[in-house]
Amino acid sequence: MNLPASFEEKMQSLLGEEMDAYLACYEEPRYYGLRVNTGKISVEEFQKICPFEITPIPWIENGFYYDGENISPAKHPYYFAGLYYLQEPSAMTPANRLPVEPGDKVLDLCAAPGGKATELGVRLRGEGLLAANDISSSRAKGLLKNIEVFGIGNILVLSEEPGKLEPYFTEYFDKILIDAPCSGEGMFRKDKKMVKAWEEHGPEYFCRIQKNIILQAARMLKPGGMLLYSTCTFDSRENESVIGHLKKQYPQFRVLDIAPYEGFRGGMPETMEEPDDEVRKTVRIFPHCVKGEGHFLALLQKGGSGEKVPEAPKDNGKAGAGHCGH
Repeated sequence: MNLPASFEEKMQSLLGEEMDAYLACYEEPRYYGLRVNTGKISVEEFQKICPFEITPIPWIENGFYYDGENISPAKHPYYFAGLYYLQEPSAMTPANRLPVEPGDKVLDLCAAPGGKATELGVRLRGEGLLAANDISSSRAKGLLKNIEVFGIGNILVLSEEPGKLEPYFTEYFDKILIDAPCSGEGMFRKDKKMVKAWEEHGPEYFCRIQKNIILQAARMLKPGGMLLYSTCTFDSRENESVIGHLKKQYPQFRVLDIAPYEGFRGGMPETMEEPDDEVRKTVRIFPHCVKGEGHFLALLQKGGSGEKVPEAPKDNGKAGAGHCGH
C-alpha cells in the first residue's frame, strides 16, 4: 500500500524503531468484528447459537472476530433481528470504556451510523436517556434504524450542529461520548479511500472542528460527569492537543485512567506544543499492537460541583464536516 510520504515521516517520528512493524501490518488483512446485543441475548447464549465461527476480542467482553473474507453476517436473520452489530474491533473500545450506568442521561454527539450509540443504549438497560445526534440528516435516519433494530426505547435521535444543542442541554448530561470527525489515519488499512480523503482534508482541517466540538460538549456535561473523546487517527493535533485545549479552557476537567489492555499505549505529551503529563492516561491503539485498526481515547471528568460554566465564545464555528462512521 502506498502511503503519503508526509504521513510516513510523521509516523516514523511517533513510532521510531517500531515503524517497520507498523508498516508490516499493511501487508496483513484487516480484522472484522461483531458486538453482541446483550439487551437481547447473553454472550454465552449467542455463542451457542452463532452459525459461524467467532473468536473473542480480548478487551471487549461482548466483542468477537469473524472471518469477513468468507462469511457475510450482515445477511443472516440474526443481524436483522438485532442480535449483533458489525463493528471494527478497535472502534468498539470508546463505548465500552465510558462507564455508563442505568439511569444516566447520555449524549452520543457524533453518533451515526450507531456503532457506539447502540452499545451505550444497551448499557442503560431501559433507564435514563440516550440522546444520539448526527449533523447529517440522512445518516441520522440510518442511526435511528440501527437503534430501533437493537430494541432501545429510551432514545432521542437528533440531527443538529452541537453548538445549537448546547443552549437546550447546558449541564444536562451525566455522560457524553464524542467520536469526533477526524482525518481517519487509523483506518487506512480498512479503507484505502481514506488516504485520498486525508490528502484533501488532513489534521489541520479537523483539529479546528474537534476543538469546537469538545468545548461545546463540555458545556453540556454536568459537574461530576464524564466525557469520552475518541478519534480514529494518530495525529497529536487531533488527539492529545485537543485534550490540552479543553483543559486550558476549562481547568476543572481532569483526565481519568482507562481500563487497560496489554496492546494499549499511553498518550504522548511530548508531541504537544504545550506538554501536559496528564495525557499519558489517554490511550493510543496502534494496528501493530492489537488485532484492530488505529484509535485514540481520552476519558475526562468535570469537577467543581456548583461551578458556573463559562458562556460559549461568540465564534462557535460549524462542527460538522466529515465523520468517522464506525
